[in-house]
Amino acid sequence: GAEAVLLETLTLPTEIERTRCDQCGRFLPEKDGLCPFCIRKWDTLKRIIGFLAPYRWGVIILMLSSALITGLELIPPILVAHIIDDVLVPAGSPGSPGSEVVAPVGLGAVELLGTLVLGLLAVRLLSWGINLVNGFVRADLAAWTGRDIRSRLYGNLQFLPLRFYDRRKVGSLISRFLNDSDRLEMFLLFGVPYVLSNLLMLVGVLGLLLYLNWELTLYVLAPVPLIVAASLRQWRQLVRYWTRWHAKWSRLSTHLTESINGIRVVKAFAQERREEERFRTRNDDLRQASVSAERVWFIFYAVMNFLMSFGVFLVWYFGGRQILRETLTIGALMAFVSYIWQLYQPLQFFSQVNNFITRAFAGAERVFEVIDARPEPFTDPRAVPLPVVEGRVSFRGVAFGYDPAKPVLKEVDLEVKPGEMIGLVGRSGVGKTTLVNLVCRFYEANRGILEIDGIDIRRIRLEDLRRQIGMVAQESFLFNGSILENIRYGKPEAPLEEVFRAARAANAHEFIVQKPDGYDTLVGESGGRLSGGEKQRIAIARAILRDPRILILDEATSSVDTPTEKKLQEAIRRLVQGRTTFAIAHRLSTLRHADRLVVIDEGRIAEMGTHAELMAREGIFYKLVRTQQESSAVMAVGGGRGQPA
Repeated sequence: GAEAVLLETLTLPTEIERTRCDQCGRFLPEKDGLCPFCIRKWDTLKRIIGFLAPYRWGVIILMLSSALITGLELIPPILVAHIIDDVLVPAGSPGSPGSEVVAPVGLGAVELLGTLVLGLLAVRLLSWGINLVNGFVRADLAAWTGRDIRSRLYGNLQFLPLRFYDRRKVGSLISRFLNDSDRLEMFLLFGVPYVLSNLLMLVGVLGLLLYLNWELTLYVLAPVPLIVAASLRQWRQLVRYWTRWHAKWSRLSTHLTESINGIRVVKAFAQERREEERFRTRNDDLRQASVSAERVWFIFYAVMNFLMSFGVFLVWYFGGRQILRETLTIGALMAFVSYIWQLYQPLQFFSQVNNFITRAFAGAERVFEVIDARPEPFTDPRAVPLPVVEGRVSFRGVAFGYDPAKPVLKEVDLEVKPGEMIGLVGRSGVGKTTLVNLVCRFYEANRGILEIDGIDIRRIRLEDLRRQIGMVAQESFLFNGSILENIRYGKPEAPLEEVFRAARAANAHEFIVQKPDGYDTLVGESGGRLSGGEKQRIAIARAILRDPRILILDEATSSVDTPTEKKLQEAIRRLVQGRTTFAIAHRLSTLRHADRLVVIDEGRIAEMGTHAELMAREGIFYKLVRTQQESSAVMAVGGGRGQPA
């Protein structure tokens, strides 16, 4: 005994929050998160583009229109070269350089000039029209894929186990919706189409430059190796800075969510200034992270611009020498310079998009972290269907700990008959709520077997199991809708007659019909427009309408006054009839009607029996009751409200 207790005390935790990457050793932007340096960017890109797969025709139209736009953009410099070499230069050839005498332009030259200018106009109009189609398709694709990303993200969040939420903050998850998914959508709206069009432009212009003058093309390409090398080096640095920015934003979102949800506590303790200061600190951290990333980017962008413009100076010098040697025409040089700027445009874009893609990839990896998380086995084909549950629950040697090295429940053995009401008793933190969490299969036992109607709970189809479990908690959550919608939540198709019967059984019908809008009354966020007792009675009505075979009452009457508690107790007595019930209550008097009381102490079942049997035994339960009676007596003497046990 003593040796076993000592071993349990000295056991080290098996699940430690990861703060460094297992592969590279770098600090992680979020605990237990992903390392941005060890994720293959090509795989991330393929997954992002994979969201476009259901919209193949739109993608095909986008690619064709991008190719046509690129081809049309290559035509104007050629037409301008013909205007200079075939119209303007021959028209001024009789005069010497610098002469003010200009020969009259013939009719043929005028016709040719008009034709070439009309050609420029036609190219511009056609390019404008195709650009319009391209923009419509791009916006449509981005909207659909953005919807798919958010739906996939939300859908996966709904089916993830509670362990996932235990390790992550709400603000961090909301940040994935508000920021990360938005950046992913913007990348699909602008990044992918622009990368495609600029790649086509780069290949097309480079081909034309080599065709026009391969010698000058070499001067144009002289800065390109430096640009590529600098871009590759800068990529990793920008990834680090923008990943840090995402982590700071998550902290800010988490603080904002907590402070708004807990505004009553903030005001009750007059901590407005403190919360404002904490927000200011996190907001300043975000500013610093943003400034650091943007500064690195601006320096990189300025250097890239200088390197790209350097090739133009070389072309003007060596191209001018070729004109003087009469091996190159003025029109050809002007066309060449125009193509240089068209070549530098995609190069400049790729240096700019480095920053844009880095942000998108950092956000995408955080989105994929949620999407890739292992969901609960709702669709396990090996699961046993159990459409009807009798309500027999068996614990055999069950042990569980949120960290397996620190068990909360130890070797629990308990047999519960169908329709039996079990009261779970014990000090705070001994494992009462943990035990009912296992019944709901919010968590799975580390050791031992938990059976429902003789079937291992891990083999039962999860949807069938939870459809037949009802829960009324101490702080029952209501959704921001009407009273009717909240009662119907577990059974949306229920007719009004059933809803009214459930509300009457829960002692809720009377106060509901007295409200101006009756059952259509909006309850507000988290039921904030209702009193605690009203929320509890609606939660009981919701459970009655669901008609579960297994019922869990977790401190369902602990936060209400005595008159309200009596109404709730009446409603609960109707609710538990014929159902297997696990009831947790701080006020031990509320468990007098339980068939059996199970006293849990240090994770084990210490005592079991009826209220009278346990009082006669004068063990742990007896001491708990005596302690409550003494506390109630002190409160009564002091003018407080007591509740005899």
